[in-house]
Amino acid sequence: MHRCSFMASPGQFFLFLLLNFLISDSVSRSPILPKAAIIPVSKDLSTLQYVSEVFMGENLAPVKLVVDLNGPFVWSDCEFKKPIKGCSLKCSMVKSIRGCSSGVDYDSKTCTLEVENTISRVSTYGEMNEGRMGMEFWDEMGLGSLAINEQFLVSCAPNLLLEGLATGAKGMLGLGNSRISLPSQFSTTFGFFERKFSLCLSPSKGAIFLGGNPYETQISSSMMYTPLISKKDGLQEGYYMDVSSIKICGKKLSLHQEGFVGTKISTTVPYTTMETNIYGTFVEAYVKDATSMNLTLVPPMAPFGVCFSSKGVENQRGGPNVPIIDLVLQSEMVKWRIHGRNSMVHVSDEVMCLGILDGGLSPKDSIVLGGYQMEDNVLEFNLGNSMLGFSSSLLLGQKRCSDFESRVVL
Repeated sequence: MHRCSFMASPGQFFLFLLLNFLISDSVSRSPILPKAAIIPVSKDLSTLQYVSEVFMGENLAPVKLVVDLNGPFVWSDCEFKKPIKGCSLKCSMVKSIRGCSSGVDYDSKTCTLEVENTISRVSTYGEMNEGRMGMEFWDEMGLGSLAINEQFLVSCAPNLLLEGLATGAKGMLGLGNSRISLPSQFSTTFGFFERKFSLCLSPSKGAIFLGGNPYETQISSSMMYTPLISKKDGLQEGYYMDVSSIKICGKKLSLHQEGFVGTKISTTVPYTTMETNIYGTFVEAYVKDATSMNLTLVPPMAPFGVCFSSKGVENQRGGPNVPIIDLVLQSEMVKWRIHGRNSMVHVSDEVMCLGILDGGLSPKDSIVLGGYQMEDNVLEFNLGNSMLGFSSSLLLGQKRCSDFESRVVL
C-alpha cells in the first residue's frame, strides 16, 4: 500500500514531482504524474442521496458530505477556525451579503453568504472560512497518495441546515460552475490538471474524479459530447443540456413543444422528473411499447406512476429487457440512451416500476435528469470548454462504477 502526503505549496509540490521522477526513472525514464484526484461516493439507501467522504480540518478527519452537482461551494457544520474577512480578495470571489465599505467595523467584518440545503430547500447565512482539505491522488500506476490544500474555502453553516441530509452527513459537496466550488478550487490549487471533473455514481459505491478518470482510455471511443449549458436556479448556476426530442424504441414522441427542452442534471433528485404534459405523452408511448413486448401492468406503487410485473422478464447486460429510451440532444447522432437498469426500479421480487416521475404542471425545469438514470454511467463535466461527455452504460462492457476502490490509508 503506497501512501504519501503533500501540501499545496510550490516547494513541496516540486519535491513531490521530483520524488515521483526518481521512483519512476529506473522503470520508464518519465515522471509519474497524478492522473486524477478521487473522492469516494456511496449511496444512502434510506434517503437515496449520494454521500462523499473527504478529509477536512486540522487533523484531516473524514467528513461525509452529500454530493450536490450544482452546488456553488462546499458547506458544512465545520470546525474551521480561520474566517475570511469581508473585504478580502477571497471574499470578492463569492456573493457575500455584506458589501465592502469603510466604517468602524471595516476590519472585523467576516465574509458572510447565503447557504442552501438543496434537498430540504432551507437556506440561511454562513461564514466563509478556510482550512485544510485532503483528497486522494491517483497516478498512472494506480497508487494512491494524499494531497492537502491548506487554504480550502468552505462555508460554515449552523446545524439546522443539516435536516434532511443522510445520517452522518455534515454538509454538502458543491461541484457547480462557480469560482469556489470544489472543481474550481482544485484546478486553481493544482494547476497541472484540466478544469474538468467526472462523476461515476453507483447503487453502492462510486466516485468523483477531479481532473481526469481511470476509465478514460477504456471508454473514450464510446463517449458522446454535448454543449454544457449553465442556467441560474436560485442560489445555483445549474448544469443543463438541451434535449431536442425523446424516443422510445426508436420512435420519436410528439411533445407539442418547439425547439430544445432545457434539461437539468441533478444528483439531489433521485429519479428523473418530467413536466406533466411531457410525462403524459411519454408514459402513454412507453406503456404501449412495453405491453407490445408482453410486459404486464400492475397497480403503481408510490412514488412511481407506472409499474410492471417482473415475472418472466429477461435480464440482459443493461438490465431488464424493456423499451429503450433515448434523449436526443443536438443531433440525431448524439443521444443519451437509457437501458432497463436505469429505467426500471425493482420495488419487490415481483414488481418493477418506471423510474421517471411526474414533475408537476409548472416546475422550474421541464425535465430534470435524476441520479438513478446516471448510475453506472460516466459523466465528464469539462468546465474549460463547456462540454458534457457521457458514456453508455458501463454494464454493457461488464464494468461498474463500484469497481473503483480507494487506496489511501490515513
